[in-house]
Amino acid sequence: MTALCVMVLGTTSGAGKSWLTTALCRHYARQGLKVAPFKAQNMSNNARVVAGPGGALGEIGSAQYFQALAANTEPEVRMNPLLLKPEADTRSQVVLMGQVSEELSTMPWRGRSEKVWPAITAALDALRAENDVVVIEGAGSPAEINLHASDIVNMRIARHAQARCLLVTDIDRGGAFAHLYGTWALLPADEQALIRGFVLNKFRGDAALLAPGPQMLQDLTGVPTVATLPMWWQHGLPEEDGVFDMTPTLGTGVSSLPPKGARFALGRPGGETATRPASITIAVIAYPRISNLDEFQPLKNVPGVRLVWARSPADCAGADWIVLPGSKATVADLAWLRAQGLDRAVAEHAASGGAVLGICGGLQMLGEALIDTHGIDGNAPGLGLLPLVTAFDPQKTVRHTQTRFTALAGLWAALSSVKAAGYEIHHGQTAQHPAMAAKGDVARAVLPDGLGWQNAAGNVLGVYLHGLFEDPRVLHALFGASAPTLDSVFDGLADFIEQHVEPGVLNQLIQP
Repeated sequence: MTALCVMVLGTTSGAGKSWLTTALCRHYARQGLKVAPFKAQNMSNNARVVAGPGGALGEIGSAQYFQALAANTEPEVRMNPLLLKPEADTRSQVVLMGQVSEELSTMPWRGRSEKVWPAITAALDALRAENDVVVIEGAGSPAEINLHASDIVNMRIARHAQARCLLVTDIDRGGAFAHLYGTWALLPADEQALIRGFVLNKFRGDAALLAPGPQMLQDLTGVPTVATLPMWWQHGLPEEDGVFDMTPTLGTGVSSLPPKGARFALGRPGGETATRPASITIAVIAYPRISNLDEFQPLKNVPGVRLVWARSPADCAGADWIVLPGSKATVADLAWLRAQGLDRAVAEHAASGGAVLGICGGLQMLGEALIDTHGIDGNAPGLGLLPLVTAFDPQKTVRHTQTRFTALAGLWAALSSVKAAGYEIHHGQTAQHPAMAAKGDVARAVLPDGLGWQNAAGNVLGVYLHGLFEDPRVLHALFGASAPTLDSVFDGLADFIEQHVEPGVLNQLIQP
């Protein structure tokens, strides 16, 4: 078995590669084919714990995790052999085949490409040997001519796999035909020949008004426009580029949901809709190195919940909850939070009895101190909302976790005795602050093994467990409601492309 490869390229980041790849994974899986996703290199702090070689656990980008689920297959490290987790503007932690590589993390970027290429091609070739179809996602644009010589994720992969490529562009940004033509024109002839179709994504209005643009583009390139996909705001899949795509006006407190109290429509484009009011506002602090924010997608789908991405104290005004999410650079993000005055906003919210939740790095920030004797993240005083201390360990904890909450007090009492499943990715180890405990200031342990803590008043909760809101038991306990299942989201994506891609195109892409 040697799988045929379909590849999704984009004219820019955020063009729609990730969700279109996910939709194709579900579409081909529904045809009874054995399907796997692949992305050679992903740069993202949204990561998931998956199976690795020899039974070890490792990390891959969240997008490939969801694509594997859409393909009805087990997510594993070969599907995203290289993951770059940004820690600063000029530095990333490099994860190769699921494991952190200190050698690659300190190596210059261009020197890294040839060193990782054998592992990348071995992963792809192994997936091809075990599947009927591999759906490959590119990164950024394939026409970055300054990067072409060291490319390991776009056209070099396409050539290696002789992939049938779709090039997608975001027409809502404007200049779509120029983006498509310019990208195609900057590729050498052998790579141009791999482009089988153009896709216009996020179109609003009457598609007939696009004529004669698509035909003129085909006359210039020989490549047909095979789909015009309507704008679809709430398809239910976490956005690969995270808060920047999920928040059209970042920093204003406006999410893709309307203002509190407004009524809005739910449902697929052209389908039946129902309206509901927003009754609870949850502000998630969007610091620069926010990680694993895809875990909040279910909150966007819960009836009555309004999700706000907060980058200033004003964004937190009127919130019922404030959430401090995970961070790839906890100490740096804590310093940023203080510089914005968000430390005071969180403290005032907690002092007034408002609900505060910290997850992973957010839990660490809520404590009294962060101690780093190994040069992992840095030292800093915490926010002092929980009597805890965190020590950073060179060994990263990466695991799936199933646990159960003990008795909780106050605003989080609904979680008492609730079973929860999720995952952990962290360097920090958190424990009760011994000096504070000696004075009688003791945090309530609400999860075993140091995974969860609550303050005496009951309104501040910190946990290491990512993925809480993806657990239906937790959603039901907190909101008395459920979100659409991932399977229904994946089926909705597949239905959408089957409706809007030209007839026969998806089948032609996998013909020998």
